[in-house]
Amino acid sequence: MRKIVAGKLHGIHVTEANLDYHGSITLDPDHCEEAGFLPMEFVEIWNKNSGARISTYVILGERGSRSCILNGAAARTCQPGDQIIICNSVYLDETELTALKPRVLTFDKDNHITERLTYSVERNADGGYSFSILNEARNALPVPALVGSS
Repeated sequence: MRKIVAGKLHGIHVTEANLDYHGSITLDPDHCEEAGFLPMEFVEIWNKNSGARISTYVILGERGSRSCILNGAAARTCQPGDQIIICNSVYLDETELTALKPRVLTFDKDNHITERLTYSVERNADGGYSFSILNEARNALPVPALVGSS
């Protein structure tokens, strides 16, 4: 079994940092559902501003709020306005890799979704892998050559 990306909120902006809450990250249920995040699911968070990397769990905030609130100890790693990446993952056998199609959402400064992407891994005729990023219309986006090599 290998740990594989299942979904990602890429470049979402922190709306609050609440040190006095019990912990976790509070997210808009609309964003969670589109990216495939579950309540109480552990996620990895990478702060693009500071480089901080943390792990915490998801709780659902107000639907339609576009909120991204770091709570408890996590509030020390991210401040309002910071741009972060939130990623969930699954464990699966390598034979299941091509069936997984992680959803990736990208955001503007107000946490409106700007892109809906899907990661896709396929097997090549030579037995290696190829990787592509598909937009909502299922058109392939350019991927740097080294990323798609096996």
